[in-house]
Amino acid sequence: MEFFYRNNNLVTQSSAKKEIIFNLETKDVSIDDFSVSNQGEYEKSGILVEVKDYENNFFYSISVDWYHVFIITTDSFELTEDILSFFGDIDVLLLPWSKNSIKIYENIEAKVVIPYWEGKDVFFATISQHKDEVENFKVKWEIMWDVTEFVNLKN
Repeated sequence: MEFFYRNNNLVTQSSAKKEIIFNLETKDVSIDDFSVSNQGEYEKSGILVEVKDYENNFFYSISVDWYHVFIITTDSFELTEDILSFFGDIDVLLLPWSKNSIKIYENIEAKVVIPYWEGKDVFFATISQHKDEVENFKVKWEIMWDVTEFVNLKN
């Protein structure tokens, strides 16, 4: 599984070359050309997606290549037990950067964190991570369970 930017989209490409496309402007998600941007459960090309709407904020739980990827589209929500139970075990967390993102990240134990947004460098500095930008990120077969890896994707 690989993560990279294309135009204004954050793309997750599966090992079968299927793409999960997250449009950063509209916050819409699609698998190839199939939109999954409404609450519900979806399956396409072996990719499972569950979309939850909490107070008009969408959260995407995606199972792809035996990994659990989670997309948070906003930082303006209250972390309730209901939301935290939906998160479950997260391998890769995509979240917008802001002051609230730190609180979200600290309450969700993800193995890989990929912040997006213009101020993501401040996110890295705030958590004392000084990551160089990379064009893409490939998830290794075995993600380390006791260490969180932070990724600074070049947009």
